[in-house]
Amino acid sequence: MAEKAALDQWYCIDNLDDIPLGGSRNRLLGVDLSVGRSGDTISVSAEGRSLPTRVRYGYLWTTLGEPAAEGAPPIPEADEPDRRYVPCGAITVKASGLRIVENFLDMAHFPFVHTDILGSEPHTEVEQYNCEIRRDVDEVWATNCTFVQPKAALSAGGAIKTDYIYRITTPFSVLLYKTCPNSDTRWDVICLFVQPLDPDRCRAHPVMFLLDDTSKQEDLIAFQQVIFLQDRIILENQRPVLLPFEPRAEIPTRADASSVAYRRWLKEKGLTYGTSQGEPALGAA
Repeated sequence: MAEKAALDQWYCIDNLDDIPLGGSRNRLLGVDLSVGRSGDTISVSAEGRSLPTRVRYGYLWTTLGEPAAEGAPPIPEADEPDRRYVPCGAITVKASGLRIVENFLDMAHFPFVHTDILGSEPHTEVEQYNCEIRRDVDEVWATNCTFVQPKAALSAGGAIKTDYIYRITTPFSVLLYKTCPNSDTRWDVICLFVQPLDPDRCRAHPVMFLLDDTSKQEDLIAFQQVIFLQDRIILENQRPVLLPFEPRAEIPTRADASSVAYRRWLKEKGLTYGTSQGEPALGAA
């Protein structure tokens, strides 16, 4: 069973459009969920008790614990009327949900995993950036991140030096603000909401809020899915399966500043679900 630090979080568990009338089955933190739907009314229950629910960003959120927050992380850009709402489906990954968040933060793999899209040789250097735990909002932020990208977005006309800001809002939710090819003053926003099914298995719910009036919706979704499926191959072959917390289990470099801050933040919270200090994963090396 997950510890209190993991239970006391809000989790995205499904896009509203994917929940059929009559309901469906789901899973969170090793617990089977029953999702009921009658018209516009949606309920979630587990182990004989009703769970709190919230609807935000086109998704259903729930919790098995008692979160301090009122609901899903605030994303002001999601409410801007000129943005495209692009939900990119749910992708199951045989890896710790924390591994997925950490991979999302990692710029060093761009040239080797997302070749000729998010990176390419010889532009492999991750320039120094700033990373901090913002105590006032209890989030991890990485700022002043830059990377030369051949195809930073579907609407990009060619290679550009892309600016990134990473914002980790909860242990299993992370946002990316990146250079928008269609605006010099605003950011595109890419969100990744991770649903830990078990310590070593999860579903990822990517959604984008873009400034793009011309691209087809299906093309935007396909572009993002190609990138994530490239990541899934790496994530499912990563060892150990769970996020290691032991000192010197993995040696960080300067490019891993966001990962170092993220792990320190998790330790401060006492969150161990999906880590080497939490429940073991079958087949973990």
